[in-house]
Amino acid sequence: MSSKLIAPSILAADFGNLQRDIEMVNESDADWFHIDIMDGVFVPNISFGMPVLKAITQHATKTIDVHLMIVEPDRYIKTFADLGSNILTVHYEACTHLHRTLQAIKAEGMKAGVALNPHTNVNVLEDTINDIDLVCVMSVNPGFGGQSFIENTYNKVSQLKELIIKKGASTLIEIDGGVTSLNAKKLINTGADVLVAGSFVFKSPEPIDTIKELRITANS
Repeated sequence: MSSKLIAPSILAADFGNLQRDIEMVNESDADWFHIDIMDGVFVPNISFGMPVLKAITQHATKTIDVHLMIVEPDRYIKTFADLGSNILTVHYEACTHLHRTLQAIKAEGMKAGVALNPHTNVNVLEDTINDIDLVCVMSVNPGFGGQSFIENTYNKVSQLKELIIKKGASTLIEIDGGVTSLNAKKLINTGADVLVAGSFVFKSPEPIDTIKELRITANS
């Protein structure tokens, strides 16, 4: 069985000590950096822009998993590739021509991800699942950190896993929002491969220990 992955969400880091927090993740048992890009249009919040992402990628030594919560993501695919993104995830709800967007991401040498808002059914990915490297299931409403976990996520992950198996795809399932050591094991057992954790990691008094605990729980 392949190892389950932990991706601390930099949105919850201390922006006044960003380099310190990036180096903490570098030294930890985490696998990826999860970086949310928000435009204030697709979601009611604004996060990092390109210069901050550039600063992060210059210090980060692990996979850069970028989650675009923006309208018209196609306009910026090449820019995010040039900034060092390894995985680029776009929202299904923001893409009129999803297949074309996925091909454009892959053409720039990145893995292609698709995020689903809590209200979006996994069946919408039936025709594209074989072209998707990662599905990011939003387990909170996107836009703000620190929200409580939506319980229907477990059903959604089960349905998505069934679809992936039915289509013979190798798509990873990522969970984003409200992940803690209390729900990590159930999420993995339901079919998740990657756990994004923000507040749970960065608000912890010992984030390195918290990441280790999450990783052990996910892989036990």
